[in-house]
Amino acid sequence: QVQLIESGGGLVQAGGPLRLSCSTSEPTFSAYAMAWFCQAPGKEREFVAAVRWNRVGSNTGVSVKGRFTNSKDQAKKSIYLQMNDLNTEDSAVYYCAAATRGPWKSPLAAFEYNYWGQGTQVTVSI
Repeated sequence: QVQLIESGGGLVQAGGPLRLSCSTSEPTFSAYAMAWFCQAPGKEREFVAAVRWNRVGSNTGVSVKGRFTNSKDQAKKSIYLQMNDLNTEDSAVYYCAAATRGPWKSPLAAFEYNYWGQGTQVTVSI
């Protein structure tokens, strides 16, 4: 069982930045990709960004493109989400996810990811 631990959430003013981290202590961890999703109250879980684990490549959601950047550090078995120019609509619980089984053809689809973190709350105030 792979455990994913998110950190870095909190309260931030609109226009400000925040950086989320997600890591696993699984010593033999490997995956097709890791991703970030978010879910606001009363809304469905929404894709934010994904990064391929053993290859170069990433995907970014339309609503955050140009503002959010995801990255990985394989040595630390971690991914990061740098969020800039935050607005109130970005307020949500952000989840880290890992796709360890193939073929991973739909990077934006939650069903592609078989491990999930507990989530970290991001609240953007006016």
